[in-house]
Amino acid sequence: MPLRQCVLEEGKTCIECGECNICDLNKRKICDNCGRCLESGAEYRTIKIDTILPEDD
Repeated sequence: MPLRQCVLEEGKTCIECGECNICDLNKRKICDNCGRCLESGAEYRTIKIDTILPEDD
C-alpha cells in the first residue's frame, strides 16, 4: 500500500496528525464543512487539483 502524501506540505508523508481537518476560521475547531471560510466576498475561489484518483483507490 503506497504512503499518502500530506495535503498541507508538498513532499511530506501523511502522519495522520489531523492538522488538515482544523477549521480555517477557528483553530480550536474541527472543520464541519460549514462553508463560512468560502464566503469572504471574493469574486471566485480556486483550489489546486494535483491528482485524480480512480474510483477503485
